[in-house]
Amino acid sequence: MGIALILIFLALFVLGFPVVYAILIPAIGYVLIEGLPLGLLTQRVTYALDSFPLVAVPIFIFVGNLMNLAGVTDRIFRFADTLVGRLPGGLAQVNIFSSLIFSGMSGAALADVGGLGRIEIEAMRKRGFSAPFAGAVTAASAVVGPIFPPSIPLIVYGSVTSVSIVQLLLAGIVPALICILLLMVTAAIIAIVNQMPRADRASTLREIVVSLIPALPALFAPVLMIAGMLLGIFTPTEAAAVTVFYVLLISGLFYRELTWPHLWNAMLMTIRSTSAILIIVAVASLFGWILAVEQIPQDFARWILQFADSPILLLMIANLIFFIAGMFLDSTTATLLVVPVIAPPMVLAGVDPVHLGIVVIFNLMLGLLTPPMGLSLFLVCDIAQVTLRQLLRALLPFYLPLLLTLAVITFNPDLVLWLPSLLR
Repeated sequence: MGIALILIFLALFVLGFPVVYAILIPAIGYVLIEGLPLGLLTQRVTYALDSFPLVAVPIFIFVGNLMNLAGVTDRIFRFADTLVGRLPGGLAQVNIFSSLIFSGMSGAALADVGGLGRIEIEAMRKRGFSAPFAGAVTAASAVVGPIFPPSIPLIVYGSVTSVSIVQLLLAGIVPALICILLLMVTAAIIAIVNQMPRADRASTLREIVVSLIPALPALFAPVLMIAGMLLGIFTPTEAAAVTVFYVLLISGLFYRELTWPHLWNAMLMTIRSTSAILIIVAVASLFGWILAVEQIPQDFARWILQFADSPILLLMIANLIFFIAGMFLDSTTATLLVVPVIAPPMVLAGVDPVHLGIVVIFNLMLGLLTPPMGLSLFLVCDIAQVTLRQLLRALLPFYLPLLLTLAVITFNPDLVLWLPSLLR
């Protein structure tokens, strides 16, 4: 029955059913066929959502929406332009660097693309960059969002696996910085080869300071959050609430651009996004429980433990599994359906659960840039008004630094675990 459930889910997904229905229909069918009480459905769904760490998900989404509507993203972009606009590639470098700053507050790749990406792509087009290249830089740099803290996918992963969310968030910092560095080097090489525009001159110290002052309150948000978690002042969920309060404070008192309509729209957008994520969390939990009853994770564990003498081989298997999963499933669905099957035997075989979490989530973020799902691809195509073929052609060179980052974090666990080790 477990294999049949998985096959039915895949068939419905391929036929174009929304992922929630593709999960829910076989789950309900299983309950009816096995003669289980229908109350079990509501019980499992309710149990899945009764999770304190998941409270951080809507709160961080709210933070991202507030920043977009209150003009914070504009100031981040201006500061990044002043700081790195003279480097080869000009606004391409600004685009990548801005994504790192913005990811320190939004925690989601699509929030980066939908919020900051609109500003970046429009600015790059006005400076003479082609729309496909502007879209490619935006899509590639947005991968950093769910790796650098705060990270909604890492919070979901920690909730599913019972791994310390604080350690997961800290573990994402070094991989995110490596990825940004490699993307900036790639953008510089492409810009030099193709003689792309950049700022006419380097910014003076005074100009950098002038642009830094308006952006400083926004830049302090991730510092506040990371320092608070490191010092044990608050949990990731509490950090999310503190960040909301802080963004409301700087938007209302410092920037003075936050209005009641902005606040209302941010809440509505948050409700829509949160509902889309948490309904998947709920039904996927039911599906996962059924697979556990049918012994699917246990059977997989017996198979995977054959490779227990080589954690690196296990991580390579995980890379392959989650890279393919990311091509067809969004990160939340893949985390909820696949991680409970893959993670336990790998941890039992000696793979560090925090290291595995970073490898898994980075793979799933690459899925945002790979057809057929590729949610970032479709969003960027809509914003930049380019075809998917044009975007993919411009994106090809950027797959290299992304895959190189994946290789570095896979084969060098110490790089990933250095910061989390400070708390152990």
